[in-house]
Amino acid sequence: MEQLLDLYGFASVVLHAAELVARTVLLGSVVFWVLLAVPLARLMPPGDADRLHAIARRTVLASGIASLAATFLLGLLSFVALEATLDIGARALLGADFILLTGLDLLAMLVLLALALPRGRPAPNRRWGLLGLAALVLLAVTFGSHAIARTEGRAMLLASTALHQAGAAFWLGGLPCLLAALRLTPPSARIIGQRYSLLAAIGVGLILLGSAGFWFGFIGSAGAVYGTAYGSMAASKLIMLVLLLVLGAMNYRLLHRIAPTPGGTLRLRRFIEAEMSIGIAVLAVAASLTSVPPAADLPDDRVTWQEITERFTPEWPRLTSPDHADLAIPALQAQLDAEWQQRQAAQRPQAFTPGEGLLPPRNATDIAWSEYNHHWAGIMVLLVGLAALLDATGRVPLARHWPLVFLGLAAFLLIRSDPEAWPLGDIGLLDSLRDPEVVQHKIASLLVVGFAVSEWSVRLGLLRGRVRFVFPLAMLAGGVLLLAHTHAISNIKEAQLIELSHLPLALLAVVAGCARWTELRGPPELARIGRWLWPACLIGIGLLLLLYREA
Repeated sequence: MEQLLDLYGFASVVLHAAELVARTVLLGSVVFWVLLAVPLARLMPPGDADRLHAIARRTVLASGIASLAATFLLGLLSFVALEATLDIGARALLGADFILLTGLDLLAMLVLLALALPRGRPAPNRRWGLLGLAALVLLAVTFGSHAIARTEGRAMLLASTALHQAGAAFWLGGLPCLLAALRLTPPSARIIGQRYSLLAAIGVGLILLGSAGFWFGFIGSAGAVYGTAYGSMAASKLIMLVLLLVLGAMNYRLLHRIAPTPGGTLRLRRFIEAEMSIGIAVLAVAASLTSVPPAADLPDDRVTWQEITERFTPEWPRLTSPDHADLAIPALQAQLDAEWQQRQAAQRPQAFTPGEGLLPPRNATDIAWSEYNHHWAGIMVLLVGLAALLDATGRVPLARHWPLVFLGLAAFLLIRSDPEAWPLGDIGLLDSLRDPEVVQHKIASLLVVGFAVSEWSVRLGLLRGRVRFVFPLAMLAGGVLLLAHTHAISNIKEAQLIELSHLPLALLAVVAGCARWTELRGPPELARIGRWLWPACLIGIGLLLLLYREA
C-alpha cells in the first residue's frame, strides 16, 4: 500500500491527463456531430453526408469508451489512496462527494454512449439528448474540480472551470473529427473546415473568459506567475495557447482563401495534427496543475525575481563528477531505514501530498552530481542537434548516424540519474520504483533507447513505414512527461526553481516532435521547414541543459 501511495501522485497526473484528453474529445465530437455535421449534411452530397455522420459517431464512441475507462480508473485510484490514508472503512467513503460525482459522470457517459450507438443520422430528440448528456458530463466534472473547495469566489471559479473546459471541447475536442472529415471530397471538406472555424472561435472566446476567472481566483499577480509552480505552469499553457492560435490563424487563412491553392488541404491536415499534439501537451499541464496548490494560496513561499536571476545566471558547466561515496544517501541510508521502520510501526500515513514520493537528503555533493548529469546530457543532446543539422544538408554522410549518440545518453541516464538506487546505490530496482521521479527517469531512458534504435534503422534504410514516426512521437511523449513531472515539495522554492528549468525543455521537445512529424508527413514546403526546426530545438534543449543549476 505504501508503494501505491508513493506512486499515486504521478499515476494520478497521468490518468488525469488521459481523462482530460478523452473527455475533451468526447464533448468536442458531440458538438461537432450535432452542431456541425447535422446542419451541413443538407448541403453535401449524400455519400459525403453519410461518411461525415459515421466519422462523428465513431469518434464519439471511441472517445466515450476511453473517457469512461480513464474516469473509472482515476476514481478507483483516488478511492484506494483515500482509504489508505484515513482510519475509516471503504463503505463510509462511498458517500463522499467525489465518489457521487464520479458515479454521475460515469452514468452520463454510459447513457451518452447508448444514444450514440445506433447508426444513421440522429433525430432531433436524439440530438438534444446527446447535447444534454454532454452538458451533464461537463457539470459533473466542474463540480468535482478544485474550484468547489474554495471558500471565496467559488461561483466565479466554477463558472471559469466550465467555460474553460467547454472552450477546449469546442476548439480542440473536435479536431479529430475535422481531421478525418478533410478526407471527403474537396468541396465538402472546405465547407466543413469553414464552419468549424466558427466553433473554434467560440472555443477560444470561452477559454479566454475562463482564463480571466482563473487569473483573479488562482493567480492574482505577475509575481505569482514566476514565483509559484501554479503560475509558471499556467504561463506555459499560455505560451502553447499562442502557438495554437498561430496554427489556427494559418488554418483560417487556408480555408477562407477565395481560390484554394494546390496542396492546401494537405498543409491544413499537418497544421491540425500539430494543433492536436500541442493540445495534448496543454491538457497534460492542466492535469499537472491539479497536483500543486494555487498561487493565491502561497503568498509567502514564492521565488523572487532576484533568486531566479541568481540561479539562471550562466556559469561554466560542471564536467567532473563527485565521488559516489560522498553523496548523502550512502552516509545516511541506515539512519533513514531505521526512521522509516519506526514511523511505519507507529502509525499509518495520516496525510499524503500527490507527487511527494520519498524525499532523500541532499548535500552539496548531491547537487554537484545532479548538475554534472544535466551538463553532460546537454553536451550529448547538443551534439545530436548539430549532427542532425549536418545531416539535413546532405553533404556529410557520417552525420546520419547521429541517433547512436542517444544510446550513450540512455546508458548515462540509466546509471547516474538516481545514485541512491540500482545500479549504483543500495536500493534495489523494485524498491526504487516507489519514487515517482525514479519511475519517470527509467521511462525516459527506455524512450531514448526506443527512438534511438528505430531512428537509426530508418536512417540506414532498414525500416520503413510507420516506424518512422517513433522518433517524433517519443519527443512528444518526453515533452508531455516532463510537463507532468513531479518533485518532492517540502522545499517549495527549490521545487519551483527546478520547475522553471524543466518547462522550457518540455516546450522545446513538443515543438521538436511536431516539426519532425511534419518533415516526415509533408508536404515538401512544410517538410523543409521542419527539417531545420527540430534540430534547432534540440540545440536549444542542449544549451538549456548546459546552463542547468541547482544552487
